[in-house]
Parts: sequence; structure tokens; C-alpha cells
Amino acid sequence: MTRGTYKLYGRVNAGSLAPQIVLEEAGAPYEIIWVSKTPADLETLRRIHPSGKIPVLVLPDDTVVVESAAILIHLTHLYPEAGLAPAAGSSAHARFLQWMVFLSANVYETALRYYYSERYCEDGAAAAAAIKAQALADYARHLERIHDELSPYVLGDKLSAADPYLHMLAGWYPDEDRPLLSGLPKLGRHAELLRRRPATRKAERDHAET
Repeated sequence: MTRGTYKLYGRVNAGSLAPQIVLEEAGAPYEIIWVSKTPADLETLRRIHPSGKIPVLVLPDDTVVVESAAILIHLTHLYPEAGLAPAAGSSAHARFLQWMVFLSANVYETALRYYYSERYCEDGAAAAAAIKAQALADYARHLERIHDELSPYVLGDKLSAADPYLHMLAGWYPDEDRPLLSGLPKLGRHAELLRRRPATRKAERDHAET
């Protein structure tokens, strides 16, 4: 494998935070390209990938990878020395994949349903409000499920790529609507541990300053 510089297309409050944290943790060379929601920026992004969604990672050989979970898992294979996933084929790796899929298919999906509820109905504001309320309940339930497994990280006492992913998704939870972390102390501890890491601090600073 030839290693070179990665290009990460990102946006504040979008799915680029976790991939940037993992790139930092791996010590991978990368540049981040910020994409606003202006028509011109979105058209530029669609020329790279037709979905026009963040995140997008362009590999050194110009291969385009989308879907945050796929990006994170691929990076763990590219940088095994970073120790961000158990050895492929092991039982521990199967558990790692289980949680990556859980976070993508359940927590991420629920966040989208909460913040973009109007996309999930054609019956006006009242229907969208009901979808949003159900999404919030599902969001909390999924975070409660993974909270029970934290010890203190998703896979136990060792950080993996699942942890920046969880950190990003839990950080999107709308606490002003329904305080959650006060009842989930292990999730709060998880956030503290992630924010102590230089990789997380760098990525969060970049996203906050954009």
C-alpha cells in the first residue's frame, strides 16, 4: 500500500468529526476541505461524489469513500499500528464491527430522523413533529444501550475507532429537549476521556473555528 495525503471533506456539526479524530489518532497525513451548504460548494462536492453528503474521504490513489462507518473501518485497516481496531478475524473484531454497525444503523439514523424529520413524511408539520418526538425517544434508547457496555470505552479498556464515532453521535443529542447525560454517567465519562486526547482536541478545535 502506498501512503500519501488524504483529503477529508467536512462541515461543522456533520459526520466529518469522527473521521478527522481517527486520522489524527493514526498519524495519517491529511488535509481537510470545508464544504458549506451554499449551492456552489454543494455542486463541487457532488462532482466528487453524487450524494453530496459529508463526510467524504479521498484516498491518496483518488478513490472516493463515503459513509462515516466505512471510512473509520477502512482507516483502521490502513493503520493497524495505531491499534484502533482488534485484529481482523478475531472475536474482538467481530464485536468491534457489531458496534460500528449499531452506531451507524441506529444512532446515526435516529439523529438524522430527529434533525431532518420533515424528510420522513409528506403530511405536514404535525406528522413531522410526531416523527421527531419518536426519534428523540429512539435516540435516548440507543445511547442507553451502548452506555451499559462502556468500560470505559466501547470495547473495554482500550480505545478503538468506535469511540470517536460514539463521541460524535452522542454529542449531537439535543440535551435541551431531554437531559440525558445526567442519567448516563458512563457516557459522560466517555466524553471526558475522549476530550482529553490530543486528536479529539485538534478535531474539535478545527470544527469549532470553521
